[in-house]
Amino acid sequence: MGEEGGSVTLLCLTASSGVPLFCRSMGAPSKHQLPFPVIGSLNGVHMFGANLDVLLTAACTTNTHVVWRVFHNSITLIVLSSEEGASDFALGRLLDNAFSAMVLILGLEELVNVRNIERLKKDLRECLEAFAGAAESRFGCLVAGGRLVLATEPWWQLAPQELLLLSWLVGSLPPHAARDYPIYLPHGSPTVPHRLLTCQLLPGLEACLICGPSPALHTVETELVPRFWKPLLEPLQACVSPQPHGLPHGTTLPPGVLAFLLIHREQRSSQSSVQPPGSGGEGMSCPPTQPVGEGLSPRCRARALRHFYTLVAARYFPWEGSPAPPQEPFQAGFPHRARHCYVVSATHKAYAIHAPQHQLFLLLAPHVPTFALRPLAARTLQRLTGDTAL
Repeated sequence: MGEEGGSVTLLCLTASSGVPLFCRSMGAPSKHQLPFPVIGSLNGVHMFGANLDVLLTAACTTNTHVVWRVFHNSITLIVLSSEEGASDFALGRLLDNAFSAMVLILGLEELVNVRNIERLKKDLRECLEAFAGAAESRFGCLVAGGRLVLATEPWWQLAPQELLLLSWLVGSLPPHAARDYPIYLPHGSPTVPHRLLTCQLLPGLEACLICGPSPALHTVETELVPRFWKPLLEPLQACVSPQPHGLPHGTTLPPGVLAFLLIHREQRSSQSSVQPPGSGGEGMSCPPTQPVGEGLSPRCRARALRHFYTLVAARYFPWEGSPAPPQEPFQAGFPHRARHCYVVSATHKAYAIHAPQHQLFLLLAPHVPTFALRPLAARTLQRLTGDTAL
Protein backbone atom coordinates (compact mmCIF):
# COMPACT_ATOMS: atom_id res chain seq x y z
CA MET A 1 0.00 0.00 0.00
CA GLY A 2 3.01 2.25 -0.09
CA GLU A 3 3.26 2.66 -3.87
CA GLU A 4 3.82 6.10 -5.37
CA GLY A 5 0.85 8.43 -4.95
CA GLY A 6 -0.67 6.36 -2.17
CA SER A 7 -4.08 4.72 -2.13
CA VAL A 8 -7.35 4.62 -0.26
CA THR A 9 -9.45 1.48 0.29
CA LEU A 10 -12.97 1.58 1.72
CA LEU A 11 -14.53 -1.57 3.23
CA CYS A 12 -18.20 -1.96 4.12
CA LEU A 13 -19.35 -4.85 6.33
CA THR A 14 -22.35 -5.77 8.45
CA ALA A 15 -21.62 -4.77 12.04
CA SER A 16 -23.18 -7.82 13.69
CA SER A 17 -21.53 -10.52 11.59
CA GLY A 18 -18.70 -9.01 9.56
CA VAL A 19 -20.22 -10.09 6.24
CA PRO A 20 -18.49 -8.00 3.51
CA LEU A 21 -20.92 -5.88 1.50
CA PHE A 22 -18.45 -4.11 -0.78
CA CYS A 23 -14.82 -3.04 -1.15
CA ARG A 24 -13.72 0.01 -3.17
CA SER A 25 -10.16 1.20 -3.85
CA MET A 26 -8.63 4.33 -5.29
CA GLY A 27 -5.00 4.71 -6.28
CA ALA A 28 -2.19 2.21 -6.71
CA PRO A 29 -3.83 -1.10 -5.70
CA SER A 30 -7.23 -0.44 -7.27
CA LYS A 31 -6.60 -3.22 -9.76
CA HIS A 32 -6.32 -5.73 -6.91
CA GLN A 33 -9.07 -6.95 -4.58
CA LEU A 34 -8.11 -6.79 -0.91
CA PRO A 35 -7.63 -10.42 0.26
CA PHE A 36 -10.53 -11.76 2.31
CA PRO A 37 -8.29 -12.82 5.26
CA VAL A 38 -7.11 -9.19 5.52
CA ILE A 39 -10.72 -7.95 5.55
CA GLY A 40 -11.57 -10.55 8.20
CA SER A 41 -8.58 -9.59 10.34
CA LEU A 42 -9.36 -5.87 10.18
CA ASN A 43 -12.94 -6.48 11.26
CA GLY A 44 -11.98 -9.20 13.75
CA VAL A 45 -9.64 -6.99 15.76
CA HIS A 46 -12.37 -4.34 16.00
CA MET A 47 -14.96 -6.90 17.16
CA PHE A 48 -12.48 -8.36 19.67
CA GLY A 49 -11.95 -4.93 21.19
CA ALA A 50 -15.68 -4.30 21.36
CA ASN A 51 -16.11 -7.59 23.22
CA LEU A 52 -13.74 -6.24 25.88
CA ASP A 53 -15.49 -2.84 25.97
CA VAL A 54 -12.60 -1.24 24.06
CA LEU A 55 -13.49 1.10 21.20
CA LEU A 56 -10.91 0.84 18.43
CA THR A 57 -11.15 3.92 16.22
CA ALA A 58 -7.78 4.23 14.44
CA ALA A 59 -4.37 2.62 13.99
CA CYS A 60 -1.19 3.31 12.05
CA THR A 61 1.53 1.18 10.47
CA THR A 62 4.69 2.44 8.83
CA ASN A 63 2.85 3.29 5.64
CA THR A 64 -0.90 2.87 6.22
CA HIS A 65 -3.52 4.68 8.32
CA VAL A 66 -6.64 2.71 9.32
CA VAL A 67 -9.88 4.13 10.73
CA TRP A 68 -12.97 2.19 11.88
CA ARG A 69 -16.51 3.50 12.31
CA VAL A 70 -19.80 1.71 13.14
CA PHE A 71 -23.09 3.35 12.10
CA HIS A 72 -26.39 2.57 13.85
CA ASN A 73 -24.99 -0.78 15.08
CA SER A 74 -25.65 -2.00 11.54
CA ILE A 75 -22.89 -0.98 9.15
CA THR A 76 -19.14 -1.04 9.78
CA LEU A 77 -16.98 1.09 7.50
CA ILE A 78 -13.19 0.71 7.48
CA VAL A 79 -10.85 2.93 5.50
CA LEU A 80 -7.16 2.24 4.80
CA SER A 81 -5.05 5.07 3.43
CA SER A 82 -1.41 5.21 2.44
CA GLU A 83 -1.68 8.79 1.22
CA GLU A 84 0.75 11.27 2.70
CA GLY A 85 -0.85 13.44 5.37
CA ALA A 86 -3.81 11.13 6.06
CA SER A 87 -5.38 11.95 9.44
CA ASP A 88 -8.05 10.56 11.73
CA PHE A 89 -10.17 13.65 11.12
CA ALA A 90 -10.00 13.48 7.31
CA LEU A 91 -10.57 9.73 7.14
CA GLY A 92 -13.38 9.94 9.69
CA ARG A 93 -15.05 12.62 7.58
CA LEU A 94 -14.66 10.31 4.56
CA LEU A 95 -16.47 7.53 6.42
CA ASP A 96 -19.26 9.90 7.47
CA ASN A 97 -19.71 11.01 3.88
CA ALA A 98 -19.62 7.42 2.59
CA PHE A 99 -22.37 6.33 4.98
CA SER A 100 -24.45 9.43 4.19
CA ALA A 101 -24.09 8.62 0.48
CA MET A 102 -25.47 5.14 1.19
CA VAL A 103 -28.39 6.68 3.06
CA LEU A 104 -28.95 9.09 0.16
CA ILE A 105 -29.41 6.21 -2.28
CA LEU A 106 -30.90 3.44 -0.12
CA GLY A 107 -32.49 5.16 2.87
CA LEU A 108 -31.60 4.54 6.50
CA GLU A 109 -34.21 1.81 7.07
CA GLU A 110 -32.77 -0.33 4.30
CA LEU A 111 -29.28 -0.04 5.76
CA VAL A 112 -30.38 -0.80 9.32
CA ASN A 113 -32.23 -3.90 8.09
CA VAL A 114 -28.95 -5.31 6.77
CA ARG A 115 -28.50 -6.60 10.31
CA ASN A 116 -31.21 -9.17 9.69
CA ILE A 117 -29.11 -11.58 7.65
CA GLU A 118 -31.12 -14.50 9.06
CA ARG A 119 -34.28 -13.08 7.48
CA LEU A 120 -32.48 -12.95 4.15
CA LYS A 121 -31.42 -16.57 4.59
CA LYS A 122 -35.06 -17.49 5.25
CA ASP A 123 -36.04 -15.85 1.97
CA LEU A 124 -33.28 -17.73 0.20
CA ARG A 125 -34.51 -21.03 1.65
CA GLU A 126 -37.95 -20.30 0.17
CA CYS A 127 -36.26 -19.61 -3.19
CA LEU A 128 -34.26 -22.84 -2.90
CA GLU A 129 -37.40 -24.88 -2.28
CA ALA A 130 -39.11 -23.30 -5.30
CA PHE A 131 -36.02 -23.93 -7.43
CA ALA A 132 -35.91 -27.59 -6.39
CA GLY A 133 -39.65 -27.98 -6.97
CA ALA A 134 -39.39 -26.55 -10.48
CA ALA A 135 -36.66 -29.12 -11.16
CA GLU A 136 -38.99 -31.93 -9.99
CA SER A 137 -36.79 -32.57 -6.96
CA ARG A 138 -37.23 -32.41 -3.20
CA PHE A 139 -33.48 -32.40 -2.58
CA GLY A 140 -31.71 -29.08 -3.10
CA CYS A 141 -28.89 -27.19 -1.40
CA LEU A 142 -26.35 -24.39 -1.74
CA VAL A 143 -22.68 -25.25 -1.24
CA ALA A 144 -20.08 -22.50 -0.67
CA GLY A 145 -16.43 -23.47 -0.64
CA GLY A 146 -17.27 -27.11 0.00
CA ARG A 147 -19.54 -26.27 2.97
CA LEU A 148 -23.28 -26.76 3.09
CA VAL A 149 -24.92 -23.32 3.46
CA LEU A 150 -28.64 -23.88 2.89
CA ALA A 151 -30.70 -26.96 2.12
CA THR A 152 -34.29 -28.12 1.75
CA GLU A 153 -35.70 -30.17 4.61
CA PRO A 154 -35.51 -33.50 2.70
CA TRP A 155 -31.80 -32.86 2.06
CA TRP A 156 -31.23 -32.58 5.82
CA GLN A 157 -33.02 -35.90 6.25
CA LEU A 158 -30.29 -37.71 4.33
CA ALA A 159 -27.99 -39.86 6.44
CA PRO A 160 -25.24 -37.82 8.17
CA GLN A 161 -22.58 -39.67 6.21
CA GLU A 162 -24.36 -38.87 2.93
CA LEU A 163 -24.55 -35.16 3.86
CA LEU A 164 -20.82 -35.10 4.52
CA LEU A 165 -19.84 -37.06 1.42
CA LEU A 166 -22.00 -34.97 -0.91
CA SER A 167 -20.46 -31.73 0.39
CA TRP A 168 -16.98 -33.19 -0.01
CA LEU A 169 -17.78 -34.37 -3.52
CA VAL A 170 -19.03 -30.97 -4.67
CA GLY A 171 -16.08 -29.22 -3.05
CA SER A 172 -13.52 -31.56 -4.61
CA LEU A 173 -14.74 -31.42 -8.21
CA PRO A 174 -12.94 -29.03 -10.61
CA PRO A 175 -14.78 -25.72 -11.08
CA HIS A 176 -17.40 -25.91 -13.80
CA ALA A 177 -20.45 -23.88 -14.81
CA ALA A 178 -22.73 -26.93 -14.60
CA ARG A 179 -22.44 -30.67 -13.97
CA ASP A 180 -24.60 -33.78 -14.32
CA TYR A 181 -22.96 -36.36 -12.06
CA PRO A 182 -24.28 -39.91 -11.40
CA ILE A 183 -24.27 -40.84 -7.71
CA TYR A 184 -25.44 -43.61 -5.40
CA LEU A 185 -26.61 -42.83 -1.87
CA PRO A 186 -24.83 -45.32 0.43
CA HIS A 187 -27.77 -45.50 2.85
CA GLY A 188 -30.78 -44.29 0.89
CA SER A 189 -30.18 -45.79 -2.54
CA PRO A 190 -27.00 -47.91 -2.78
CA THR A 191 -28.07 -49.80 -5.94
CA VAL A 192 -30.19 -47.32 -7.91
CA PRO A 193 -28.31 -44.27 -9.25
CA HIS A 194 -29.48 -40.69 -9.02
CA ARG A 195 -28.27 -37.54 -10.76
CA LEU A 196 -26.41 -34.84 -8.88
CA LEU A 197 -26.90 -31.59 -10.81
CA THR A 198 -24.74 -28.59 -9.89
CA CYS A 199 -24.85 -25.05 -11.29
CA GLN A 200 -22.38 -22.32 -10.36
CA LEU A 201 -24.20 -19.19 -9.17
CA LEU A 202 -21.08 -17.27 -8.13
CA PRO A 203 -17.40 -18.25 -7.87
CA GLY A 204 -17.26 -20.75 -5.03
CA LEU A 205 -21.05 -20.97 -4.70
CA GLU A 206 -23.10 -23.74 -6.30
CA ALA A 207 -26.74 -24.77 -6.33
CA CYS A 208 -27.12 -28.55 -6.15
CA LEU A 209 -30.03 -30.88 -6.85
CA ILE A 210 -30.55 -34.63 -6.56
CA CYS A 211 -32.83 -35.64 -9.43
CA GLY A 212 -34.18 -38.58 -11.33
CA PRO A 213 -34.18 -38.85 -15.17
CA SER A 214 -35.54 -35.31 -15.59
CA PRO A 215 -35.05 -32.40 -16.00
CA ALA A 216 -32.21 -31.99 -18.48
CA LEU A 217 -29.13 -30.17 -17.20
CA HIS A 218 -29.49 -27.66 -20.04
CA THR A 219 -32.98 -26.76 -18.82
CA VAL A 220 -31.80 -26.22 -15.26
CA GLU A 221 -28.79 -24.15 -16.34
CA THR A 222 -30.46 -21.95 -18.96
CA GLU A 223 -34.01 -21.63 -17.63
CA LEU A 224 -34.31 -22.38 -13.91
CA VAL A 225 -31.11 -20.80 -12.63
CA PRO A 226 -31.75 -17.41 -14.33
CA ARG A 227 -35.40 -17.53 -13.28
CA PHE A 228 -34.82 -18.19 -9.58
CA TRP A 229 -31.30 -17.05 -8.75
CA LYS A 230 -30.33 -14.18 -11.06
CA PRO A 231 -32.52 -11.61 -9.20
CA LEU A 232 -30.89 -12.64 -5.90
CA LEU A 233 -27.21 -12.71 -6.80
CA GLU A 234 -26.30 -9.49 -4.98
CA PRO A 235 -28.00 -10.31 -1.64
CA LEU A 236 -26.89 -13.92 -2.06
CA GLN A 237 -23.26 -12.76 -2.18
CA ALA A 238 -23.68 -10.87 1.08
CA CYS A 239 -25.48 -13.75 2.77
CA VAL A 240 -23.16 -16.63 1.96
CA SER A 241 -19.77 -14.91 1.93
CA PRO A 242 -17.54 -17.20 4.00
CA GLN A 243 -17.14 -16.06 7.57
CA PRO A 244 -13.47 -15.69 8.48
CA HIS A 245 -14.02 -17.10 11.95
CA GLY A 246 -16.78 -19.65 11.51
CA LEU A 247 -18.97 -17.89 14.10
CA PRO A 248 -22.71 -17.36 14.01
CA HIS A 249 -23.75 -13.85 12.97
CA GLY A 250 -23.04 -11.27 15.67
CA THR A 251 -21.30 -13.73 18.01
CA THR A 252 -18.06 -13.09 19.89
CA LEU A 253 -16.28 -15.57 22.16
CA PRO A 254 -14.69 -15.07 25.59
CA PRO A 255 -10.96 -14.24 25.63
CA GLY A 256 -8.72 -17.28 25.76
CA VAL A 257 -10.67 -19.43 23.29
CA LEU A 258 -8.22 -20.60 20.60
CA ALA A 259 -10.52 -22.94 18.65
CA PHE A 260 -13.89 -24.63 18.92
CA LEU A 261 -16.02 -27.41 17.46
CA LEU A 262 -19.78 -27.21 18.08
CA ILE A 263 -21.92 -30.20 17.12
CA HIS A 264 -25.69 -29.73 16.77
CA ARG A 265 -26.89 -33.19 17.68
CA GLU A 266 -30.47 -32.98 16.43
CA GLN A 267 -29.62 -31.00 13.29
CA ARG A 268 -26.74 -33.36 12.55
CA SER A 269 -24.54 -30.43 11.64
CA SER A 270 -21.49 -28.70 13.07
CA GLN A 271 -19.51 -25.47 12.95
CA SER A 272 -15.92 -24.82 13.91
CA SER A 273 -13.08 -22.33 13.87
CA VAL A 274 -9.37 -22.59 14.59
CA GLN A 275 -8.92 -18.82 14.56
CA PRO A 276 -11.71 -16.94 16.39
CA PRO A 277 -11.39 -13.14 16.58
CA GLY A 278 -8.50 -12.01 18.75
CA SER A 279 -7.01 -15.48 19.24
CA GLY A 280 -3.84 -14.75 17.23
CA GLY A 281 -1.98 -17.35 15.18
CA GLU A 282 -2.06 -15.42 11.93
CA GLY A 283 0.72 -16.30 9.53
CA MET A 284 2.39 -18.84 11.82
CA SER A 285 3.70 -22.24 10.81
CA CYS A 286 3.51 -25.42 12.86
CA PRO A 287 7.08 -26.38 13.84
CA PRO A 288 7.95 -29.69 15.52
CA THR A 289 8.30 -27.86 18.84
CA GLN A 290 4.95 -26.14 19.18
CA PRO A 291 4.79 -22.55 20.41
CA VAL A 292 2.74 -21.77 23.49
CA GLY A 293 -0.79 -20.44 23.86
CA GLU A 294 -1.98 -17.89 21.34
CA GLY A 295 1.18 -18.64 19.34
CA LEU A 296 -0.30 -21.94 18.18
CA SER A 297 -0.81 -21.74 14.43
CA PRO A 298 -4.24 -22.59 12.97
CA ARG A 299 -2.79 -25.87 11.70
CA CYS A 300 -1.53 -26.80 15.18
CA ARG A 301 -4.86 -25.83 16.70
CA ALA A 302 -6.77 -27.97 14.22
CA ARG A 303 -4.54 -30.94 15.00
CA ALA A 304 -4.86 -30.46 18.79
CA LEU A 305 -8.63 -30.01 18.58
CA ARG A 306 -8.96 -33.11 16.38
CA HIS A 307 -6.94 -35.22 18.82
CA PHE A 308 -8.99 -33.95 21.77
CA TYR A 309 -12.25 -34.73 19.97
CA THR A 310 -11.04 -38.25 19.12
CA LEU A 311 -10.05 -38.88 22.75
CA VAL A 312 -13.30 -37.60 24.23
CA ALA A 313 -15.61 -39.24 21.68
CA ALA A 314 -13.94 -42.62 22.15
CA ARG A 315 -13.59 -42.63 25.93
CA TYR A 316 -16.11 -40.32 27.56
CA PHE A 317 -18.98 -39.18 25.36
CA PRO A 318 -21.07 -42.03 23.91
CA TRP A 319 -21.73 -42.29 20.19
CA GLU A 320 -25.37 -41.88 19.21
CA GLY A 321 -27.14 -45.23 19.27
CA SER A 322 -24.03 -47.09 20.37
CA PRO A 323 -24.48 -49.57 23.25
CA ALA A 324 -20.72 -49.74 23.86
CA PRO A 325 -19.70 -48.24 27.23
CA PRO A 326 -16.92 -45.65 27.50
CA GLN A 327 -13.46 -47.17 27.45
CA GLU A 328 -12.51 -46.18 30.99
CA PRO A 329 -12.36 -48.94 33.68
CA PHE A 330 -13.07 -46.54 36.57
CA GLN A 331 -16.53 -45.78 35.17
CA ALA A 332 -17.71 -49.37 35.40
CA GLY A 333 -19.26 -48.81 38.82
CA PHE A 334 -21.06 -45.56 37.98
CA PRO A 335 -24.64 -45.42 36.62
CA HIS A 336 -24.03 -42.18 34.70
CA ARG A 337 -21.78 -41.07 31.88
CA ALA A 338 -19.47 -38.08 31.73
CA ARG A 339 -20.95 -34.74 30.68
CA HIS A 340 -17.79 -32.62 31.09
CA CYS A 341 -14.11 -33.37 30.70
CA TYR A 342 -10.88 -31.43 30.25
CA VAL A 343 -7.22 -31.87 29.41
CA VAL A 344 -4.25 -29.71 30.42
CA SER A 345 -0.98 -29.60 28.49
CA ALA A 346 2.01 -27.25 28.22
CA THR A 347 0.75 -25.57 25.05
CA HIS A 348 -3.01 -25.40 25.65
CA LYS A 349 -5.98 -26.55 27.68
CA ALA A 350 -9.07 -28.27 26.31
CA TYR A 351 -12.62 -28.64 27.61
CA ALA A 352 -15.67 -30.53 26.34
CA ILE A 353 -19.38 -30.37 27.21
CA HIS A 354 -21.97 -33.04 26.38
CA ALA A 355 -25.33 -31.21 26.51
CA PRO A 356 -28.78 -32.53 25.49
CA GLN A 357 -28.75 -30.69 22.14
CA HIS A 358 -25.06 -29.99 21.57
CA GLN A 359 -21.51 -31.14 22.06
CA LEU A 360 -18.86 -28.43 22.43
CA PHE A 361 -15.11 -28.99 22.20
CA LEU A 362 -12.87 -26.05 23.10
CA LEU A 363 -9.16 -25.39 22.76
CA LEU A 364 -8.04 -22.73 25.25
CA ALA A 365 -4.91 -20.76 26.02
CA PRO A 366 -2.73 -22.25 28.78
CA HIS A 367 -3.03 -19.12 30.93
CA VAL A 368 -6.78 -19.70 31.44
CA PRO A 369 -7.10 -20.94 35.06
CA THR A 370 -8.16 -24.56 35.33
CA PHE A 371 -10.89 -23.67 37.82
CA ALA A 372 -12.37 -21.26 35.26
CA LEU A 373 -12.61 -23.78 32.41
CA ARG A 374 -16.14 -24.98 33.15
CA PRO A 375 -17.84 -21.55 33.47
CA LEU A 376 -15.91 -20.27 30.45
CA ALA A 377 -17.02 -23.29 28.39
CA ALA A 378 -20.63 -22.84 29.52
CA ARG A 379 -20.51 -19.16 28.58
CA THR A 380 -19.06 -20.03 25.17
CA LEU A 381 -21.81 -22.58 24.55
CA GLN A 382 -24.44 -19.97 25.44
CA ARG A 383 -22.97 -17.48 22.98
CA LEU A 384 -22.70 -20.01 20.17
CA THR A 385 -26.21 -21.41 20.59
CA GLY A 386 -28.08 -18.44 22.04
CA ASP A 387 -29.52 -20.71 24.76
CA THR A 388 -29.62 -18.63 27.95
CA ALA A 389 -30.95 -21.60 29.94
CA LEU A 390 -27.62 -23.42 29.77
